[in-house]
Amino acid sequence: MKDVVIVGTVADNPFVEDIAHHMTQRIDYSDLISLKTFLNSEFCPRFILDEDSWDNVGNKLKGRQILLVSTSQPDLSRNDLAFRNCLIARAAKDNGVERVTLLEPDLFFSAQDRGPRPEHGVTAFERDAADYKKFDGQPFSARLYADLLKSSGVDEVITVHNHSNAVKEMFGRTFQGAFHNLQPADVYAQYLSDSDIVDEGNLVLCAPDKGALPFVREVHAELKRPSVPILVIDKERSGERSVSMEINPESDIGLSDLAGKDVVVIDDMVRTGSTIVKACSLIKTGAPRRIVFLVTHFYTSQEGREKLNNPVIDEIVVSNTIPQILNRDMQGRLRKKMVVLRLSRWIAHYLGTIIGSKTLIVKPPLYVEDMSSKNPRWKGMPYQKA
Repeated sequence: MKDVVIVGTVADNPFVEDIAHHMTQRIDYSDLISLKTFLNSEFCPRFILDEDSWDNVGNKLKGRQILLVSTSQPDLSRNDLAFRNCLIARAAKDNGVERVTLLEPDLFFSAQDRGPRPEHGVTAFERDAADYKKFDGQPFSARLYADLLKSSGVDEVITVHNHSNAVKEMFGRTFQGAFHNLQPADVYAQYLSDSDIVDEGNLVLCAPDKGALPFVREVHAELKRPSVPILVIDKERSGERSVSMEINPESDIGLSDLAGKDVVVIDDMVRTGSTIVKACSLIKTGAPRRIVFLVTHFYTSQEGREKLNNPVIDEIVVSNTIPQILNRDMQGRLRKKMVVLRLSRWIAHYLGTIIGSKTLIVKPPLYVEDMSSKNPRWKGMPYQKA
């Protein structure tokens, strides 16, 4: 087991602090690295080493490995944060570190996962002229990001619930298999079983499009309840924000059978909320008891909050891969029906295996439930506090 040093891209990030705590790092990560910016606005990270020693200059990180934890921040763009990753990785390698692992739960540039030519991205579908045209004139940004990370000194990348085939193939190839896409199906299944958010006896899982179906099936398998049906929605996009939807005829259940059911719609990410609201509106015509939207990566915006406040969605469950969602102001009116699952314990559980480092022994559940007292289900949850 190598000596693991855990650092972040910005100071005082609670997500990084939680990971460091569960990985048994006793020193505050802000005391291990200086994240300074010069007067000319150039970022220059510096690992805080033995300032009084003139020995072994340039090699004081030898024998160690760096775990760099990177998350979206409200005051810095993802472009800025991405380049910070590169500079911190280069600082580590230029000072003798053996291995750099990047933990980026919401992998940057994943939405830009293909380009305007056939060699730009391996997809699960056959690309047509319209799909190539969609990216005409743009860079193949996901590949550029992978190349930049690799050339900067990153040896391994860990992310959470990335469903892009192009990203998984490309990062797996660039990092020679050292790419780990952690799937939170187990923790979501545990939450659906252990909380009072749904009635398991009347549960239906829903994939809002075919891209979400593989992960929905993973959650279904983790539930260990084969009788739970899966509803699949076919989505056809006719414009940037124009889609038509219908129930896939091969679904386990139809609209006419949803009366009185608890339907959980599961997806990897949401930005504006337009398509999810449309999908839930379609489901609502089947008269279910309640509709829950479960999503891993939640991008907070005024437009998204307004649209997802639609009464067709009874409750929203998100993870804290984008940490600012924990802020009540960011939740806005959605705080009345939003639950955030803090996943640092779950992530640390897998990190111990991936990077060979010690973690705290924590009892299930591997999540901490966070909700506003405005949510009707709020109970204080003393049994889930870290």
